[in-house]
Amino acid sequence: MDKSEFTKWSNRATDWGQTYLDGLRDRPVRAKVTPGDVAAMLPSHAPDQPEPMETIFADFERIVPDAMTHWQHPRFFAYFNSNAAPASMVAEQLANTMAAQCMLWQTSPAATEIEGVMINWLRDALGLAGHFTGSIQDSATTATTTAVLTMRERAYGWTGITKGIAGHQQLRIYASAQTHSSIDKAVRLSGIGQDNLVKIPTDENYQMRPEALAQAIKDDRAAGFLPAGVVICVGGTSIGASDDVAAIVKIAKAEGLYTHVDAAWAGSAMICPEFRTIWSGVDGADSIVFNPHKWLGAQFDVSVQFLADPVPQIRTVGLRPAYLQTIGEDEITNYNEWTIPLGRRFRALKLWFLMRAYGLEGLRTRIRNHVAWTAELAETIRALPDFRIVTEPRLALFTFQFTPQGSDANKATETLLQRINDDGRVYLTQTLHDGQFVIRFTAGQFDCTRDDVMTVVEVLADLVQSKP
Repeated sequence: MDKSEFTKWSNRATDWGQTYLDGLRDRPVRAKVTPGDVAAMLPSHAPDQPEPMETIFADFERIVPDAMTHWQHPRFFAYFNSNAAPASMVAEQLANTMAAQCMLWQTSPAATEIEGVMINWLRDALGLAGHFTGSIQDSATTATTTAVLTMRERAYGWTGITKGIAGHQQLRIYASAQTHSSIDKAVRLSGIGQDNLVKIPTDENYQMRPEALAQAIKDDRAAGFLPAGVVICVGGTSIGASDDVAAIVKIAKAEGLYTHVDAAWAGSAMICPEFRTIWSGVDGADSIVFNPHKWLGAQFDVSVQFLADPVPQIRTVGLRPAYLQTIGEDEITNYNEWTIPLGRRFRALKLWFLMRAYGLEGLRTRIRNHVAWTAELAETIRALPDFRIVTEPRLALFTFQFTPQGSDANKATETLLQRINDDGRVYLTQTLHDGQFVIRFTAGQFDCTRDDVMTVVEVLADLVQSKP
């Protein structure tokens, strides 16, 4: 295929995409395949000679769609959604066609400057203070790793990046058990080490206990450790728990520790002023991450990291060799110096399209609907025989168990979840909470409706009435 055929095949792909999106409700949400099925349909070696696009496209249609779990399905209620509003899809097509490597201003002036403006648009939309700036990362894992590296270097006076971390005082990073596993990965990859991630006890609301944090810092200093930073949870992945941000930031500031707020999922809901109480005090944080691809409608991947002061992070991960300098421009922004990868995609374009095509009020309405429908679903399940709500709705997330009399609730719930996902009408996943196996529900798909959410009740009723 050459450029002369681009229009034909891009139009063919667009037509296929429209048909696919229109028919998603008729597909099972989760792929009905077993490991190895797809690989068995592929040749064992790449072709030596070019193959016709007709053949390639036909193989795509034959092999791929039925072997995919459909993340854009309106009844995808598992994990956290990876959203893709139609306007975001169009923007991504345009970015893919230009295929720019946006590492520097001079390699992508529009991408760089639109990114800066989009950071400001989102900062204001989330109600954050005007001193925040930031950049776009690929995912929250990368943003959190960058923040943890900054904690390390700030504590070491930026000698770790030059002399290495061997021989330095052992660091401590603090978080609660409700934080995402990306924090564990960050302390491992940064060289701080898993054993130096201190999980602070939580209270009855699964918030980090401020007094326990303060005591842990005190004890660690006495034991010869060097406390470096705190990761604060807002909307944890398991049950949606949130720390008392203001209280934790106050302690961290008093102790001279760097703070990073992980609001990867819940951050999108902060475009609605009424939900901002869950991160009250966030303006005092040093770093904040949220993923517009989780709930706001931006196509994966796009993660926004806000920074109260970008200098410590740039000093940590920035590097400007002679071949990356922009001649004649000393103070120009090059976002590769704010993040770990040198290469950068034009991720800002889909944010620009998204916020303009739906408006902030349109996006707020979707999030408010998801929260309201989730609460309604929880109440409906609560009223069903042999079901109980384990954790109450937090924004658009709650958990429940199946508790038939005389049965082990953990086993009964696990069996029911398998049947739900084999049924295919909805897709749910699990978590372990206080030793209990629970089904986890979260709403957030961009085109989801109330009827889609309430389909969960229909599925539960059907499956409970029928024997496995």
